[in-house]
Amino acid sequence: MRIDRIEAFRVSLPLVHQFQTSSHAKTHLEHILVRAVDADGAVGWGEIASPSGPFYSPETVDTCWLMLERYLVPAVLGRDWSHPREVPALWAKVRGHEFAKAGLDMAAWTLWSKASGTSLSAALGGTRATVTAGVSLGIEPTIDELLAQVAKHDEAGYPRIKLKIAPGWDVEPVKAVKAAFGHLQVHVDANGVYTESPEHDAVFAALDEQGLVMVEQPYTPRALAAHARLQARLATPVCLDESVVTVDDLDTALALKAGRVLNIKVSRMGGLTAAVEAHDRASAAGMDVWCGGMHEFGIGRAANVALSSLPGFTLPSDVSGSDKYYREDVVTPPIRADRGEVTVPTTVPGLGHEVNGEFIRRTASATLDQRAT
Repeated sequence: MRIDRIEAFRVSLPLVHQFQTSSHAKTHLEHILVRAVDADGAVGWGEIASPSGPFYSPETVDTCWLMLERYLVPAVLGRDWSHPREVPALWAKVRGHEFAKAGLDMAAWTLWSKASGTSLSAALGGTRATVTAGVSLGIEPTIDELLAQVAKHDEAGYPRIKLKIAPGWDVEPVKAVKAAFGHLQVHVDANGVYTESPEHDAVFAALDEQGLVMVEQPYTPRALAAHARLQARLATPVCLDESVVTVDDLDTALALKAGRVLNIKVSRMGGLTAAVEAHDRASAAGMDVWCGGMHEFGIGRAANVALSSLPGFTLPSDVSGSDKYYREDVVTPPIRADRGEVTVPTTVPGLGHEVNGEFIRRTASATLDQRAT
């Protein structure tokens, strides 16, 4: 197989509800959508779900656009490969920039699976026809407003709620949610803003008493030793997110016993190829894994659904219905959850959804178009 044309589109979609994390608030999201065309005219789509600012990771929409245009797209165009697992080798000299790589890797997988008449989930090794979804809720102005958001998604049938926390917004909102919704699985996500200090140690000791499913990314990404020390003190599993960018990071985390759960994000790890490898390695080591999200549009969300169908994903994944975030999405049919369950397209080749290319082209603020020479 050979990709002869790659287009990229910068597309912004407004969020249904503002999303506040420990670092910033979001009212809309801008992602880069990638369209790859092979020599026979078959099309595969991918999504670069990088943040706009350098708060979650060093990458942004602007850096990803630059990497695509100057380095990654030229490395792929006109090069022969037989399976998408071979595609990352084409840009092996480029260090880092996993979000940018993830969009091209995803496009290669959707192109290959569609051309071969295989669903993306089957191509990845998926075994499930449905996957269980959870939702991620941001920091709200008041606890009452947080409880209203939890109630809304509890009524919709989602079994797991992830709460964003930050110093000053942690123990009390968690206690309130647990008291009002004791039947729900609840876990918290700090996005790495806490430190090893008496004050923050007391916070985690208090959270440890709340029966949480996990405490996600309490410390900064590179602080694996600190995570290991915290995990040794807590009965609650520590989940690693930003700390694991590569499979080598995962090996280090396993050796240090820095956590008992891994959040696998396709974007953070550079694509579906790396995500499947992380799933296999973590599962073999006895580590629980789940598929996290970056508020993907329909293309990336559909890829996450396919990935979540792999057997090692034992915890609810961030693949909630796209209507939770966007009034209009870029795929049809839109991804929907029914009582917290999302159907995996198992019979339709490729992504399993039609991409609305006309809507993407009409709303794109910038377009890149490169062809093999």
